[in-house]
Amino acid sequence: MMSRTKRIAVSPSHGLNLLKRNSRRLSFRKGQVIFREGESSDALYVIEKGSVEISSLIGPRERRVFAIFSAGDYFGEIAVIDSKPRSATAMAKEDTVVCYISRDKVWRMFARSPGLLVTMMHGFSHRLREFDRRYLQELFQQERLAFVGRFAQSIVHDFHSPLSNIGFAADLVSVRNATHKEKTMANAIIRRQVERMTGMIGEVLEFTRSSRSRVVLTMTNFHQFITEILVELRPECSRKSVALELKTSPPRIRIPLDRHRLPHVFSNLVRNAIDMMPRGGRIILSFVLGERDLIIKVEDTGPGISPDVSPHLFEPFFTHGKSHGTGLGLSICKRLVEDHKGSISAGNKRGGGAVFTFSLPRNTKR
Repeated sequence: MMSRTKRIAVSPSHGLNLLKRNSRRLSFRKGQVIFREGESSDALYVIEKGSVEISSLIGPRERRVFAIFSAGDYFGEIAVIDSKPRSATAMAKEDTVVCYISRDKVWRMFARSPGLLVTMMHGFSHRLREFDRRYLQELFQQERLAFVGRFAQSIVHDFHSPLSNIGFAADLVSVRNATHKEKTMANAIIRRQVERMTGMIGEVLEFTRSSRSRVVLTMTNFHQFITEILVELRPECSRKSVALELKTSPPRIRIPLDRHRLPHVFSNLVRNAIDMMPRGGRIILSFVLGERDLIIKVEDTGPGISPDVSPHLFEPFFTHGKSHGTGLGLSICKRLVEDHKGSISAGNKRGGGAVFTFSLPRNTKR
């Protein structure tokens, strides 16, 4: 009669104790590395005394701690199960004693106690979820800090030029023998630079504002709305030798818009066009009334938009060759138009010049 090997059922907790009995005890001083990420994996560890922190690199240089295990916990099971290199570094947080259990012994115990494997897999799944959650938090925090850094760098860089100009003009005004003409010129420089900085601050505030919760649409006389905007923009255009013209008259209709926020779209597009025409030119506004939307076009006689710039125009901080500005203007325009349930695009006209086209719905039932 053929003899058969009897399969012994072992409880998960008893199985872990059996593993510990067949293990090698290792001691680590506080701060000593038990294993490093990238190393080959050959064992499972059970903590008898002390504590161990598990960490990994976030980005090229920054290290983050994802877990801290204490007496009775085990670690290193992921690499034992999948036989891949270590994905994290384990270091003794204090003087620590661990049980070192080789991969072969672990798998032999799995064969004797499937329940131990199931328990470990449950623990592995829980830890993986927790690691994912913490990793995403770290990644978000890192990305947020990087964004703040880019934001601050952009603002500091853009403010440097007008501040330098103001400093120069202030020095000129303070010169004892400065002529009336020189003082007048210095005051004009200071006024222009203050206006420039005020506009930049406005863009920053507009960008950081939670626009989707603040846009208030009210039925507005569009013809009157555009007339008021032209009154505000024409003096600046005139100072830069730019003519602001109407190709078609703004329609005499009432549409839903935010009277306080939408003007920023017109002023930003007009000022962008002015910047691209330092020797003067023309800006032409036109309006096409459709069945569902009002289409507005802002054209200029400048050099147009180069193909390599076009895909990035509406990205934050993208200055597309301008020597000043926050790079936020067009991204704000896009957000404001979309908050009005419209859309915006940019292109070039035949014969040269850029054209920005955006739409505004004629009613709120979209």
